[in-house]
Amino acid sequence: MYQDKTLVCKDCGQEFVFTTGEQEFYAEKGFTNEPQRCKACRGNRKQNSRGDSGERQMYDAVCAECGKTCKVPFQPRNDRPVYCSDCFSRK
Repeated sequence: MYQDKTLVCKDCGQEFVFTTGEQEFYAEKGFTNEPQRCKACRGNRKQNSRGDSGERQMYDAVCAECGKTCKVPFQPRNDRPVYCSDCFSRK
């Protein structure tokens, strides 16, 4: 049903193969678009989205359960409670 396809990376211009296995995976997940970047450029984009250090950005928060200050990997919103790791693991 599927055949390997040669695509061109929109970032570096190099050709890469969209394998039958990858196509089956995309179909299984309901993805309708083919990849636009080669594996190396996808990796670079992921790395750059986390900043130059490769670490996740952490945000200061106050636990809604115990009141301790903590750091979380998402921007806290006022409409949702945030829990420290201890209180979160008990829930």
